[in-house]
Amino acid sequence: MGIYVNPGNEEFKRAANSKIYVDKTMLLAFTNQNLKSEHQNICVSRPRRFGKSMAANMLSAYYGAENDSHALFKPYRISKDSSFEEHINKYNVIQINMIDFMTRTSSVEEMIDYLQRRILWDLKKAYRQLECFDWNDLVEVLQTIYAETKRAFVIIIDEWDCIFRKYPDNHEDHIRYLDFLRFWLKGKSYIALAYMTGILPIKKYGEHSALNMFDEYSMTNQRELAEFTGFTEAEVQELCRQYDMPYDKTKQWYDGYDLKGVQIYNPRSVVMSMLGHDYDSYWTKTETYEALKKYIQMNQYGLKELTTRLIAGEHIPVNPDKFQNDMTTFASADDVLTLLIHLGYLTYDFYAQTVCIPNQEVQKEFINCIEDGGWEPVMAAIWQSEDLMEATLRGDEEYVAQQIQRVHEENISILKYNDENSLACVLSLAYYAAKKTYEVYRELAGGKGFADLVFVPRKNVESPAMIVELKWDQSAQTALDQIREKKYDKALKDYHGRLLLVGINYRKSEKTYTCKIETETIEK
Repeated sequence: MGIYVNPGNEEFKRAANSKIYVDKTMLLAFTNQNLKSEHQNICVSRPRRFGKSMAANMLSAYYGAENDSHALFKPYRISKDSSFEEHINKYNVIQINMIDFMTRTSSVEEMIDYLQRRILWDLKKAYRQLECFDWNDLVEVLQTIYAETKRAFVIIIDEWDCIFRKYPDNHEDHIRYLDFLRFWLKGKSYIALAYMTGILPIKKYGEHSALNMFDEYSMTNQRELAEFTGFTEAEVQELCRQYDMPYDKTKQWYDGYDLKGVQIYNPRSVVMSMLGHDYDSYWTKTETYEALKKYIQMNQYGLKELTTRLIAGEHIPVNPDKFQNDMTTFASADDVLTLLIHLGYLTYDFYAQTVCIPNQEVQKEFINCIEDGGWEPVMAAIWQSEDLMEATLRGDEEYVAQQIQRVHEENISILKYNDENSLACVLSLAYYAAKKTYEVYRELAGGKGFADLVFVPRKNVESPAMIVELKWDQSAQTALDQIREKKYDKALKDYHGRLLLVGINYRKSEKTYTCKIETETIEK
């Protein structure tokens, strides 16, 4: 075994021996289906600490020819799959992490040269008995080894996109690197599988879309690989049972990545939460918040308003298809928001084509980024939202109206003042603190229409549910009447107990709010 050629199974064994290991071995059944086919080139992009390296180590342990991994995989689901025996330890594996080579060199050209020499060193040691026309030509050597041994190669490249993150503006080196990967990987008979991982999808360079032979699985469309992107609901529920942790709170903190209907939890944070038996910002602590702040503080494309709406809990329409898959080429807000999807700070609803902040952990990171630097009105609304919530619960109609009016007036510079979405955003900001103890829904279907805001108490919270309806140039009583007439309480299917009906009216000409609050009871 070498360092990069058939490196063995020790790294995956280390992961499997961890206190928490969630079985993701059925990813191998997927790759087995695609070996030596038109779909043998797979590029998987995910945020940092979402298990990319673990998956790479698993593939290496399974396919690598110079070790016996039967016992290692026997406890896991893949061992029961019909393809298991056919492919285990049957291939030469070349596994590299591009960061290893990038940090040892000072340019992309040096990195490519060093990478080839280092792989060739391992190959020469393993196949010194073979005659090769040019032992300094990586492609020539791989072709010769395959021709003589009939054993194909599985190429695994982790952090493939690191040069685009370290050298974001060096376009010539980007093209040089893509051309190298294309020459090494495209159309080569010696390859049974090429599996690349990174944070960014494959860079687009017009005619230099050099790696167009890859099937891509990204955070905007993980396709068949959604369940392998993080922890699923069933997996987290089982961990919560094992570690005696409340599932609802775990969901609140770490869920929210919607991958075409598959709900995915942040794996790093769930593991740390279970082991520490607490809830904290574990994933976001692995990188300074400056990584997020850099983008949401951009003073263009209306990003300030969009960020405010995201913090308020809105789902923002976005078109991810124009994104150039780098960290510097931005032509619209869509490009910035799409980058934040790939970085894990936003989640993308494939069917609705919208983005939102996925969970409480990431929400806290957004708040950290806006605590200073021109966001004072938004922060003031957030800080005072607990007072507003308490005033609503005690039925102080005048104070509620005054507070909502103040939030609106102070955020004129960010939000379009008399826009319907802006008014809804004002309400969400004003009630920001409710997220701690309530599930908050916008435009929730119930009865004969959609309620503007519905607050459902979280598990073990004794506060009453709330339905809030907003009207323009009518009256707060009209808003209350609509809640009853359209039976919005039907949205609270499994709830019983006290229910607050909150009617709010905005008078456009006077730019003032009025409020009425009444209490009902939903019987079992």
